[in-house]
Amino acid sequence: MESGVEFTAVDFPQANRLTVHILASVAEHEATMISTRTKQALAAAKARGIKLGGDRAGIIASQCRKGARASAAVRSAEAQRRAEDLAPVISAIRTDSASLRQIAAVLNEREIPAPRGGRWSAVQVLRVLARDPRATPMPCVPARGMARQPAQRPIEGKAPGSPVA
Repeated sequence: MESGVEFTAVDFPQANRLTVHILASVAEHEATMISTRTKQALAAAKARGIKLGGDRAGIIASQCRKGARASAAVRSAEAQRRAEDLAPVISAIRTDSASLRQIAAVLNEREIPAPRGGRWSAVQVLRVLARDPRATPMPCVPARGMARQPAQRPIEGKAPGSPVA
């Protein structure tokens, strides 16, 4: 209002400068009344001996840790249950030559949702297999394009890993 810019309220188009000024004054008065009532209620609570605000003796931090542990236990149990449900499906897909990526691709083709609802990746398949005690471990093979380098023979008179002059 003080800027002198005219405006029209969409929800109250017939409002003029006087109406807006009155509504703003009423809102300001209500805010003051709320503040006064809140201060009075807090003073009364303090007079009754109730401690107000703050982390008293680390209670909040200990409750947070307790909640985090409980949350982790629930999530872990849910992940274990999901892995047990998926174990027969993955075992049916898995062959001696199936890579983790191939298993993930088949799970995606079958439209089986990944743990967080998205598409499967090789790492997610590996984590599900790691939760299944009956699963045989996947052989560790280098990623595509990452052929193993042959072991380097040390040059006579030089320690392995030292620069060649």
